[in-house]
Amino acid sequence: MILTNADVDHIAGLLSLRERERFVIYATGRVLAVLEKNAIFNVIDPALVERRELAINRVSPVLNWRREPTGITVEAFPVPAKIALFLEDETKADSGFGTEEGDTIGLKITSETGGVALFYIPGCAHIDKGLKARLRQAPCLLFDGTVYTDDEMITSGVGFKTGKRMGHLHISGPDGSMASLADLAIRRNIYVHINNTNPILDEQSPEAAAVRQNGWEIGYDGMEIQL
Repeated sequence: MILTNADVDHIAGLLSLRERERFVIYATGRVLAVLEKNAIFNVIDPALVERRELAINRVSPVLNWRREPTGITVEAFPVPAKIALFLEDETKADSGFGTEEGDTIGLKITSETGGVALFYIPGCAHIDKGLKARLRQAPCLLFDGTVYTDDEMITSGVGFKTGKRMGHLHISGPDGSMASLADLAIRRNIYVHINNTNPILDEQSPEAAAVRQNGWEIGYDGMEIQL
């Protein structure tokens, strides 16, 4: 298992895995420190579930709990985002609420046999030149599809924060992810990490149609991807 940040919707699922089964948790040092500081995560017995630090900007083999190869390598890289909401330092609001490198990462996932790379970026606040250069002509991208419009949570009446405030870039508009990534010749684009307020979840909605017309797929539970 690889954690890309310490948001509640990324780490809370660990608590449902407290069945004394052996597996491995990979994450950056920043995210592992969050687990270490919260004793509730000790229900995932550290004697059975090893926590391994994932280096940034380095290709690393993914090994099972026996430290045997799984046939997969990953390269973790920082993406523009922010620290988890529950870890924010309000005194540092003007400088990212205490966000540091390693709080949020993307992954380049590669099969050691096939060599085809898939990029997984479920959380991203904006798309800068460095990220665009990394993703250009990628075989496949799974990207942050949390909200369709920046003010979606507010207009839906379920929250008071914008997508930007939560560290998620919206999909639509000239400054959204769909337009920002349009010129990169990525072979397959898939939106994931979709909030329940996002209208693209309705297959009949004009928003879902717009996404598909622009060459994007909409991720769903149980989705299988062949490259």
